[in-house]
Amino acid sequence: MADGFGPVHSSAGHPGETHADTEAHCDEETAGSGKEPIRVLVVDDHALFRRGLEIVLAHEEGIEVVGEAGDGAEAVDKAADLLPDIVLMDVRMPKRGGIEACTSIKEVAPSAKIIMLTISDEEADLYDAIKAGATGYLLKEISTDEVATAIRAVADGQSQISPSMASKLLTEFKSMIQRTDERRLVPAPRLTDRELEVLKLVATGMNNRDIAKELFISENTVKNHVRNILEKLQLHSRMEAVVYAMREKILEIR
Repeated sequence: MADGFGPVHSSAGHPGETHADTEAHCDEETAGSGKEPIRVLVVDDHALFRRGLEIVLAHEEGIEVVGEAGDGAEAVDKAADLLPDIVLMDVRMPKRGGIEACTSIKEVAPSAKIIMLTISDEEADLYDAIKAGATGYLLKEISTDEVATAIRAVADGQSQISPSMASKLLTEFKSMIQRTDERRLVPAPRLTDRELEVLKLVATGMNNRDIAKELFISENTVKNHVRNILEKLQLHSRMEAVVYAMREKILEIR
């Protein structure tokens, strides 16, 4: 493998083969493989870190760094221009963060796959990155070899998440499933006959004053009924109560 500063001279070629012949032979092998290198855009607000990644990846077979950017805004522009296969991007950057840039990058370069490479082990950043379209989430504590491995894996259609972050993700998924199961086990709150009457009139668009007249009760009593309905259903507005009641078949409007 070349060291990045010039061709490597070797005496291991065929007898009588010149250096030019050896280089031509290598070029033929590369062309014969028919496989294009994985084109990578490096995005980080620290120039030294970007440069370090470029140097490391320059020695990796089948990986080519085609550009770099110092923030999310610049990353979107570079992605649109270069159409990279992989965007290796930090989360926290000035002007525009990496997570915010994810969505825009997917719009201008739909085929690009994004790997977040960051020091942030915050669960919220992990979830937001995945929702924004990132295919990988790696912490900067990983080795340089692991970066190249992750790039190849993501380019091949896999997802890559640092083990500690994957553990947090699984824990959250288990909690979500448990919360969903618990909600299913809890029966729908029972409304009184009067509360059902009030809810039905709310669903027709009547205000508290009209409902009071319709049911021959005071307006304050109507307000209390509406408040009780929202508390029982754990909702925040009259319309949410109507939608919930219809969905749970507590109330059917004909």
